Amino acid sequence: MATLPNPLPKLATDMTGAALGLQLPPGRLVDATDEGPWHEPLLWFADEPAAPGAWTALESARRAGGLLPVVIDVGGSQGDPEGWELMPGEMSYPGDHDAEEVLEDFWYECATQEDGELGAAGADGEDRAAGEDGEDGEWPGLAAPTATTDSPDPDSLATDIADALVENGGPLKDPRLALVPARRSADIPAAIGWSGPMNHENDTARLCAVLRSWEDRFGIRVVALGFDHLLLSVASPPTTLAEAEAVAAEHFAFCPDNIWQSSDTTLRAYAGNQLLNQPVWHFWWD
Repeated sequence: MATLPNPLPKLATDMTGAALGLQLPPGRLVDATDEGPWHEPLLWFADEPAAPGAWTALESARRAGGLLPVVIDVGGSQGDPEGWELMPGEMSYPGDHDAEEVLEDFWYECATQEDGELGAAGADGEDRAAGEDGEDGEWPGLAAPTATTDSPDPDSLATDIADALVENGGPLKDPRLALVPARRSADIPAAIGWSGPMNHENDTARLCAVLRSWEDRFGIRVVALGFDHLLLSVASPPTTLAEAEAVAAEHFAFCPDNIWQSSDTTLRAYAGNQLLNQPVWHFWWD
C-alpha cells in the first residue's frame, strides 16, 4: 500500500490554509499521542465552534485530495483530541481486513459473554442478541445492501447532518470542524489513531473495515467523533423491519454497548427504534 501524502504539515507555516487552496478559521494542528508527539500532524481542528455551512467550506480540501472534513466533539471529559490518547502506531490498514470476518469474530465474542448472551436484560429467549435466525446465536451474515436509485447522495447528506450538528449539537457537547488526512471517510478513525473503542477493540482499523463495507452497502459517512463515540450519516438506511434487524446484528457486533447500555434491550427493539429509516447511526463504547 502506498503511503498517503499528508498535506497537514503545510499548515504549520500558514494556518490560514492558503497553500492548500483553503480559507481556514483559526485552529491548531494535533500531533499528540499516547506515546508522545507523532512525526506528522494527525489532524487540524478549529478553535471556535463552527457555523452552519462550515463543512461545505472545507469541501475544497476533499477535492484537492488528501484531507477529509469531520466534526469533533471537544466538550467531553477528555477535552480536545490532544487529550484523547490517540494511538496511530497501533493501527493497521483497514483494507487488510475483511468486514464480515471482523463482525463474525466480534459477534461470537459478544454473544457468548454472560451479560450479552440473550441480548442484555429483558430478552425472552426467542429475541436473541444473535438475531432471529432460530439457530441459537449463530452469526447471521452480512445484511443486504439497501442503496437504491432514490437514495440521496452520501456526501450531500453528510453535509446536511454536519450542519445540523454544528447548529444544534445533537449528542455533541461542543462540535468543531476538523480535517483529517485519509483516503476515504471510513478510514478517518484509524488515520488519527482514534482509541474510542479501546474496551472493545484496540486496532480501530478493523472497525474501519466495517465502516468501508457500510459505505458500500448503506452510503455511510463518518460525520463526527468524540473521545468514545462515533456518529455516521446513512444515505440508505433500512426501510423494513426485516432489513433493520439484519443491520442490528451488525451493530451488536460492531458496538455491543449500543444494546447492552440501552433501553432497547433486544435487537428487534433496537432495529425498530434506532435503525428503521434513520439517517444517523450513533455508537458509544463504555
